[in-house]
Amino acid sequence: MEKKGFRHWLLTAFFGLFVLFLYGPTATIVILSFQGPDGGLTFPMRGVSLHWFINLFQPQMVGDFGGSLRRSLALALMVMGLTVLVALGAGLAFRRRFFGATALFYLTIASLIVPSILISLGIGLMFTVAGIQPAWWSSALGAHLTWTLPFGVLIMFAVFNRFDHSLEEAARDLGASPWQSFLHVVLPLIMPSLIGVALFGFSLSYDEFARTIMTAGSHNTLPLEIFAMTTNVTTPVLYALGTLTTVFSLGLVLLVIVLVLGMRRRRAAA
Repeated sequence: MEKKGFRHWLLTAFFGLFVLFLYGPTATIVILSFQGPDGGLTFPMRGVSLHWFINLFQPQMVGDFGGSLRRSLALALMVMGLTVLVALGAGLAFRRRFFGATALFYLTIASLIVPSILISLGIGLMFTVAGIQPAWWSSALGAHLTWTLPFGVLIMFAVFNRFDHSLEEAARDLGASPWQSFLHVVLPLIMPSLIGVALFGFSLSYDEFARTIMTAGSHNTLPLEIFAMTTNVTTPVLYALGTLTTVFSLGLVLLVIVLVLGMRRRRAAA
């Protein structure tokens, strides 16, 4: 058996520190969210209970957890749907060259270069100058799309770049119309990627802060509410909220993985 040298243990220690740095804060929040009724925001823990999770769903003296959560979910779902539709349409359109395609492509991904806070400020000012009150369902929706659409479009470009066009040609030879070819051949093959784009759009919007701060109007989304509560809330109820949102995000990712694996099994069986 080969003896492990100093380099191996050094790399192992570095990887361990990396994992600790990456997941340590989340683990700390999860642990402290189970503090007893007399617990605080730091260690040592004073008992173990579900008190702060129960308190989270009770009326709060400060903050609006329920309303901000509903707004974040609604906004993320709208962003997810629009991201999938636009990214799919762009992927289909860019399969053929057309005038202005290069300029349009660079214009689409340009928002990734501009600092998020500047985009938020610019959209907020634009709505104010136009005499339209900024709101989470209008100006914030547009700001979030400047963040999610470039990623969705790039993913669909990669998908269609590797797509086997002979499958569509075979469907056309068998008498399928362009719509039937897309619906019964193309769409099932790219569906796992579309689910990935949907998950990307939802997760990027759900926890977006910088592009929301100047565009959400008078009603906070969940990230803005959490930021505001850090200056007022001094109880582990904030940790309980963080634990629930983390569990929700992980559950969503696991659900997508199960759906994609199920599609692959059905495709292999067919």
